[in-house]
Amino acid sequence: MLNEAMSEKTGSWVEGRARWGAACRTPARVLAMILAGAFFSSLSVPSARGQQSPSPSPAPNVPAAEREQQKQQTSTNPGALSWEQVRAKFAAANATLLAGEIGIDESRAMEITAYLRPNPTFTLSTDGTQISRYQGVWRPFAGTQISPNVNYLHERQHKRELRLESAQKATGIAVAGQADLERNLLFSLRMAFVQTLQQKAVLELANENLVYYDHVLDVNRDRYKAGAIAQVDLDRLELQRVQYESDLQTAEVNLRTAKIQLLALLNDRTPVELFDVIGPYDFSTQMAPLEEFRETAMAARPDLKEAVEAIDKAQTDHKLAVANGSTDPTLGVWYTHNPSFNNPFAHETLGASVSIPLRIFDRNQGEKQRTQLDITRSEKLRDAAVTQVFSDVDSAYAMVASTVILLQPYKDHYLQQALRVRDTIAFSYQHGAASLLDFLNAESDYRSVQVNYLNLVGSYLAAAGQLNQAVGREVLQ
Repeated sequence: MLNEAMSEKTGSWVEGRARWGAACRTPARVLAMILAGAFFSSLSVPSARGQQSPSPSPAPNVPAAEREQQKQQTSTNPGALSWEQVRAKFAAANATLLAGEIGIDESRAMEITAYLRPNPTFTLSTDGTQISRYQGVWRPFAGTQISPNVNYLHERQHKRELRLESAQKATGIAVAGQADLERNLLFSLRMAFVQTLQQKAVLELANENLVYYDHVLDVNRDRYKAGAIAQVDLDRLELQRVQYESDLQTAEVNLRTAKIQLLALLNDRTPVELFDVIGPYDFSTQMAPLEEFRETAMAARPDLKEAVEAIDKAQTDHKLAVANGSTDPTLGVWYTHNPSFNNPFAHETLGASVSIPLRIFDRNQGEKQRTQLDITRSEKLRDAAVTQVFSDVDSAYAMVASTVILLQPYKDHYLQQALRVRDTIAFSYQHGAASLLDFLNAESDYRSVQVNYLNLVGSYLAAAGQLNQAVGREVLQ
């Protein structure tokens, strides 16, 4: 039986190759075969992106309910969120972003503390109370004096104003830091959004490929019943369906994982099955010059603004350190009742004092030097931030441009060529003019071209998101 099967397979292959050779020796037949292949491709299941054609009859081994479920999985939910809606929801619900906003409020509260005046000091003292008899006389409260005292530290050299200015600069740094946090989180959000769109496109392609291949199996089952192909060829075709089922299952898992990651960034507990996004999954060849992106980044990058604000704050802190090295007098005033002075008529008295610390040893020298060095350090960090901005913009721009160069030939001819080759070889195989190996290779090449195109579009959108992050605002959609 094995020899008979091998003979049948060999005879089928030899016969097919003979018919193919005869067809190739006749130019008119070759032309007719190509035209027939083009006609067959126009009637085939939709395979290229954006093409529509009549749906084939379902394969016997795939239930109609399962096919309908696969179709629903690739369709768009009417409540799908656009990028603008996802971004607005992210700004309103992301816990990390909301925690950063609270940090800004804390910094503003510190401005109030920085501008407060020193509290005056109140002291109530008493003296002169008799605690034992003297010469047989005990008048304990006759000589008691009561003296309330109020002291106040007077700050010189605009210390309070400088503290407020330093706190305000700290708030500016916090605002810039929050904007930089939002920039980085938006990049992660954009990547999750693009990943979801990409997996939706891959799932749709996998579903279309499975439907198309089921149509091919239907045709070849009819050919087997008619005796046109051997059982082993039909078995090989049916075994090949495992790859399409695997692609579909993998795409479903990847889409679910991408949605989970996006929901986590949105702090949303919506079930994955009810969550969906919508947006254009394509690329654009229109790009502004590199210098324009650089200028925009220099004006918009929040981390660069944060570095500039740090220099201003360091300068203010140095002024405050110099002011803190100055002398602040403490003013005091008090009232005394029943004082024991030499003046027998001074029953109610008033006193005053000025206390001035002698800044002989501690003149705040260390803080003055530290803040001066901090100015230089902040300037170096600002220069490093500028370098990083140019590096980020240049790298992201080059990545976008490179991806566009790779995508353009796919859109111009690779996709159509892959579709045309697949349908032509399929038609040729069904009419005995191509081998089974040629047909399987054409199917594999078509799937590879389509998946590569979708992955390249995903790479372009990811590179566009990276360029938006490098510039500091959305310059590419």
